[in-house]
Amino acid sequence: MAPTIAHELALQRRGLISLAGIDEAGRGCWAGPVVAAAVALSPAALARPELLAGVDDSKQLTAAARELLYTRIHAHAAGVGVGVVPAFLIDAYGIVPATRLAMTVALLALPCPVDALLIDALPLPALPHPQEVLIRGDARCLSIAAASVVAKVTRDRLMRTADMAFPGYGFAAHKGYGTAEHQRALAARGACAIHRRTFRPLLDLV
Repeated sequence: MAPTIAHELALQRRGLISLAGIDEAGRGCWAGPVVAAAVALSPAALARPELLAGVDDSKQLTAAARELLYTRIHAHAAGVGVGVVPAFLIDAYGIVPATRLAMTVALLALPCPVDALLIDALPLPALPHPQEVLIRGDARCLSIAAASVVAKVTRDRLMRTADMAFPGYGFAAHKGYGTAEHQRALAARGACAIHRRTFRPLLDLV
């Protein structure tokens, strides 16, 4: 079942009109940043959600579909913000605080104010905004699904760039996730500058 605007409409009936969906990508990776996106859909998109037909949990979409939808989301959003927190800060603060930081930066990067937040799984208790936190929100809520696509496409592009800066690890293919190819590259080459050294199996290499 595709994500809907049911949660957005429920918040708007409470007088919370301008909304942002927030999601992240790369939380479980061994390398690279955690990336979050905040997407405030336009009134036109909420009135006609078919304009964003196909937008879904980014994990359920092909890379080609995500790229196409990324462009469509930007065309039908009142604003898009992105937050990127690199590996060394993930190591310094832990993945959950780093993820919350990325989500907060994404919200602050929005070019428009919002009245409330729709968030996938992880609340932001330091923020004053009313928040609806949804488990598997990227599969249920269109605003969160849109944020999941933006976060995933942004992070994948960063990891393709990282593949050129740090060749031999296969970042363009596995995007820093814990694949067998990545494990073999670590065994052969050791960690590079964008590896998360507090994550296993990196802990065993240092």
